[in-house]
Amino acid sequence: MSSQQDAVLEPDLPALPRRSSTAESAAEVLRTQIDNGRLLPGAKLREEHVASALSISRNTVREAFRLLSHERLVDHTLHRGVFVRAISAEDIRSMYLTRRLVEPLGIQAALTDATAVRRLRAVTESAAGAASAEDWVVVGTADIEFHRTLMSACGSPHLSVMFDRLLAELRLAFLQMPQGRDLHEPYVPRNGHLVELIEAGDRQAALAEMDDYLVSAERALLEALDSSPAAGQRPRL
Repeated sequence: MSSQQDAVLEPDLPALPRRSSTAESAAEVLRTQIDNGRLLPGAKLREEHVASALSISRNTVREAFRLLSHERLVDHTLHRGVFVRAISAEDIRSMYLTRRLVEPLGIQAALTDATAVRRLRAVTESAAGAASAEDWVVVGTADIEFHRTLMSACGSPHLSVMFDRLLAELRLAFLQMPQGRDLHEPYVPRNGHLVELIEAGDRQAALAEMDDYLVSAERALLEALDSSPAAGQRPRL
């Protein structure tokens, strides 16, 4: 049976956005809750609570959990249940290894894409406003959006999908850390400086800045992880 036929047979679910799969819809709700910091790393996701909140079956909840597990956003622990994934030092090192490989591609693409540069400038201005208000959660979100925008300049859907998944994991790392000035403030002006270098067409300086930026960010996250308390939050859904 095709996916189109399956969609016709689905019951009406007013509590969820209409998508091709009820499990995908449920996964999207949970993904948004995680991204917004409503479900923190270490939070336990109980099938019965999610099923009740979204008015779906527990089988559908299990399928949603499988989708999120494939995206590395949740972990299933035998005899214990499903938890929002807690990021380890090894995860951070792996993410930043990948970032150092692919983000230079975004720099190179943005050098010839005036629209991408305008979007990058807008994100940096938004982050600066949030920093002035000392809203460091919003600053962290803006930082993620800055790098998403940079990579979208490559025009590759495959690369964007891969990088979006990496950024979702990075968001988990941010949520696991103390959301304070020390973690996020240094990257507000550094993002602005990257935009200035791209605007000036200085390819070599922009690539060097990106490399140093990512090395510094990896070090800061590892230090923050080492000093942060273990995650163990209860879910709010």
